[in-house]
Amino acid sequence: MSDSNTTNAQQRADGPTTVVSAKPVVLPVPGRGEDLQVRVSAPVTGSDLPVIVFSHGFGSSMNGYAPLADHWAAHGFVVLQPTHLDSRTLGLPAEDPRTPRIWRIRIDDLKRALDGLDVLEASVPGLGGRVDRSRIAVGGHSWGAQTASALVGARVLGSDGRPGEDMSDPRVKAGVLLALTGLGDDLTPFAAEHFPFMKPSFDTMTPPALIVAGDNDRSQLSTRGPDWFTDPYTHGPGGQTLLTLFGAEHSLGGVSGYEAAETTDENPARVALIQRLTTAFLRSALHSEDTGWNAAVTALEDDPDPLGKLQSK
Repeated sequence: MSDSNTTNAQQRADGPTTVVSAKPVVLPVPGRGEDLQVRVSAPVTGSDLPVIVFSHGFGSSMNGYAPLADHWAAHGFVVLQPTHLDSRTLGLPAEDPRTPRIWRIRIDDLKRALDGLDVLEASVPGLGGRVDRSRIAVGGHSWGAQTASALVGARVLGSDGRPGEDMSDPRVKAGVLLALTGLGDDLTPFAAEHFPFMKPSFDTMTPPALIVAGDNDRSQLSTRGPDWFTDPYTHGPGGQTLLTLFGAEHSLGGVSGYEAAETTDENPARVALIQRLTTAFLRSALHSEDTGWNAAVTALEDDPDPLGKLQSK
């Protein structure tokens, strides 16, 4: 059953402070086995609102990542959050025949959310006619970042070492990729056997993207250390920006939820920095005249006790 709720958004510096959300908005998807459930969040005022379609990490759902979704919506974005098949809310068993294809179905989920923008827009009271469909960004965390990266040009290497299918989406103009896993050369034997899709190529990831990595993020899927998560920047084609967060582990301080049990490095100040920088980056990436990103970069550089550092190429 659909519901809508209005909440006071957190940490709003200017503009609207109220967000309205509708969930679950159901998009029929024949052949998926489950229709696609999406949460839609937007500010109650404003026009020409850009869109962020966000991919959750393994096991989460459209209800996760409130620290990001709330903040982005309060700062003028329409946020689409589909629930992928790996979500704990759906309870698919490991032996489900769709399991080996979930990584591809995830990518399709993001595209279907964009395809269904008419339905999603109509689900939020008062949102009709206020969405700017020429300004669309993609975001994701962990497995969700890998999912999102495909829409901005990352590809999966085949067994012959050649890039596989191009699954990018021309509607997507920018990305925010949080804790995106690195190259497949250094996977553990378990990961190499069970996750053959974790062999990315970033050579064609050309739209502007902010890549966020924690310098204390040690994955059990890789034989390397935290620098593995900087590969998308190091091996990308240029035009990307890397935010390295000091002391951050995989949850980057708690982006997955306000009270998420999986957060091992809870740090509200770190999450607030991610909120500010991702918002400023996406505004500037989608609106060339916006100068907020330059101001945010300067503020971080001038901070006497910074929580992270930025690099661009």
